[in-house]
Amino acid sequence: MSGICGLHHIALLCSDEPRSKVFYEQLGFTVTARHERSERGDVILMMRGYGITLELFCDAKHPPRPTSPEAFGLRHLALRVDKGALDIVTDRLRAVGYCPEEPRFDSFTHEAMTFVKDPDGLPIELHE
Repeated sequence: MSGICGLHHIALLCSDEPRSKVFYEQLGFTVTARHERSERGDVILMMRGYGITLELFCDAKHPPRPTSPEAFGLRHLALRVDKGALDIVTDRLRAVGYCPEEPRFDSFTHEAMTFVKDPDGLPIELHE
């Protein structure tokens, strides 16, 4: 399609700014900006890593994410992990209290992968 040249950012709704910040920092993202919006009662946290910009809308007033059955919309966010580094990333997440699934192999590519849920239940795929 003419005119589109790439992905600008990914916006996520988060209930707890400090928890989400720590989670995404463990995945290698760094805060580039923080905007308090008193008129809306939320905070926008901009984070960047690997050429990806995440825009976290932090506001506990949103309803929780339905997990089962899955709902229409974003199914998961998939991040590429260096070959052989899946254990390093999952160990880092376990050290701060998250529970990645046991690694498995993608049935199409046969590459190692796993899932972990962010603080608000969004599945994050880590894929070598």
